Amino acid sequence: MNKLEFIQRFSLASLTHSCQEFRYPGKLKDASVLIALQETKTGLEVVLTRRADHLYHHPGQVSFPGGKCEDEDTSVIATALRESHEEVGIARHDVEILGQLRQYHTITGYLITPIVGFIPSHYPFEIDENEVAEVFTVPLSHFLDETKHLPVTVSRRGMTHKIYFMPYMTYNIWGATAAIIKDLVAHLK
Repeated sequence: MNKLEFIQRFSLASLTHSCQEFRYPGKLKDASVLIALQETKTGLEVVLTRRADHLYHHPGQVSFPGGKCEDEDTSVIATALRESHEEVGIARHDVEILGQLRQYHTITGYLITPIVGFIPSHYPFEIDENEVAEVFTVPLSHFLDETKHLPVTVSRRGMTHKIYFMPYMTYNIWGATAAIIKDLVAHLK
């Protein structure tokens, strides 16, 4: 799939429901992430990060750039752009925003809004080592192959829901990140 085809599918489709079944029972804190895509000679690539190993929350886990909404953020898009710049050096003006996916509840009480956009290929990322250990890309085609979406049913606080795993090379992509990717794939199909 190339950039034009992605934009057409993303713009013309509507995600009627999320793969996520979990609903946080308390008050949610707003957050957003950037699903940054790059067009390369071999196809579209999804930009992901591996969180720093010394972090208290989710150390070493694969995630999208993003985080909690701050008072100075004027929107969830502003949050995703600010956090992406802070974590991996993506400049706001380099992001071509296409839209957003359905919001996602986390078991830790966040309401994540995934923002979808394109950045230039071969981007010169600048990693904040206090937050990010590594930035890498995964071919979108890997995620479009739904045989690579591995569901595991879990129970927490009396509620049962699915957690998805999407291994890629040495990376274990799971949890909120995998569920957001699963929703992106469903939106495109």
